[in-house]
Parts: sequence; C-alpha cells; structure tokens
Amino acid sequence: METTIFEKAVILDFSKLVEYSANGIVSKRVLEKNTGNITLFAFDKGQKLSEHTAPFDAMVQVIEGEGEIVINGKSFFLDNGKSIIMPANIPHAVNAISKFKMLLTMIKETL
Repeated sequence: METTIFEKAVILDFSKLVEYSANGIVSKRVLEKNTGNITLFAFDKGQKLSEHTAPFDAMVQVIEGEGEIVINGKSFFLDNGKSIIMPANIPHAVNAISKFKMLLTMIKETL
C-alpha cells in the first residue's frame, strides 16, 4: 500500500487522484489518525479484497465504476455515488465488477 497523505485545505477530485493498474489494486492514504483512516482505492476489473474482518466500522463510497461489497455473505452492488457501511467484526469482501474507484473511511472506537 502506498502511503500518501494528501494536502489539506485544497479541493480534491478523488476520481483523478488515483490511477488504475493493470491486474492490480492501487491504494493511497488520504488521512491517517489514531481514530481512523481514509484510503482511496482503484481496482482493475476482476480484482478483489478477500473476505476479512476489522475491529471497527468502515464506509465504502464508490467514486467511479461498479463494485460488489459482500457483508456476512450478502452481496451489495454499488456504482457511482453509492455508499455502504461495513459493520465492525463482521466478515466482508470487495470485488471489482468493472474498473472502479472507492473511498474507504474507517472509524475506530476510542476508549
């Protein structure tokens, strides 16, 4: 994963800030804090993040293309402008139906 923290107090066009890679997934860190992260992804068609869990809620916002988000075995198909929240500690996966770009926001609980 590339570690890139974007400049603050400027307009960001996420659809233009990450490029596709043939047969790959590109990620760029937008913000990284103790309380959570925001990461920009570009998936080539057919690429996927295999099923896993995370100890905190995460929201996917599709910027371009179409992706399948699988949460606890149930498929959700999202395209431009659609979002979904993946709950903490529940298995989830991401599949690229077409080339697609997404913004992933992960919020951690603080004690």
